Amino acid sequence: MNITVVGVAGRMGQALVRRLCAHPDLRLAAAVARPGSDALGEDAGVLAGAGASGVPVTDDVAAGVAVAELVIDFSTPAASRRVLGECLAAGKRLVIGTTGFTAGDLEAVSEASKHIAIVLAPNMSVGVNLTFKLIEMAARALGDDVDVEVIEAHHRDKVDAPSGTAVRMGEILGQVLGRDLEQDAVYGRQGQVGARARSTIGFSSIRGGDIIGEHTVMFAGIGERIELTHRAQSRDNFVTGALRAALFAVDKDSGLFDMQDVLGLS
Repeated sequence: MNITVVGVAGRMGQALVRRLCAHPDLRLAAAVARPGSDALGEDAGVLAGAGASGVPVTDDVAAGVAVAELVIDFSTPAASRRVLGECLAAGKRLVIGTTGFTAGDLEAVSEASKHIAIVLAPNMSVGVNLTFKLIEMAARALGDDVDVEVIEAHHRDKVDAPSGTAVRMGEILGQVLGRDLEQDAVYGRQGQVGARARSTIGFSSIRGGDIIGEHTVMFAGIGERIELTHRAQSRDNFVTGALRAALFAVDKDSGLFDMQDVLGLS
């Protein structure tokens, strides 16, 4: 299968290129970076540390989409909007790992999925998506007898907070516990904030060093506490999930899927 990677100058993009260059059944068809990137014109494989691939880095999204059977996008919301439009116009399947989308962006993805197959997940890690399922199970069992908090940590260069993965964890908690993040989420605390409301879903974000990604959901009750934690030790787990998503989507004509669908956990 020919795959175009969008966002090849980033950490995830380079990790994907390395895996694709060594994969027996998948081929890097094109490598796309943002306009003005220092990576433009370089060999994508050399840039990623995988050796020469014969695929130069370009900023031409339309050309990259045209030569692919499927596009994997780990870029920015602004770039992803362009990628979505090109994939829709060309009828190409799309795996999106970009985070930070607005409600309007998500609506556009949903509308496009009526015509092309899209896998959208804030975190492609197999382990994280198993953790999502465990969070759902714990929330159903514990209900309103506990207070729930989401704590996440990432490297110093991450620009959005809380992370897309943390937000998804909060959404799962809200769905199971009947709470609305618009009203019940608290993003950090300072000063005389008063007693904690039972409906609160708390979020705390840590940024520093080269932390790849850590997420904990705390279920704090009276006399006991349960913590579900996932720690990423490298980006290889995200790449594995993204490629599993690609193989899942390759025979789908249309529809919006997530990693729960890919892993059979829905």
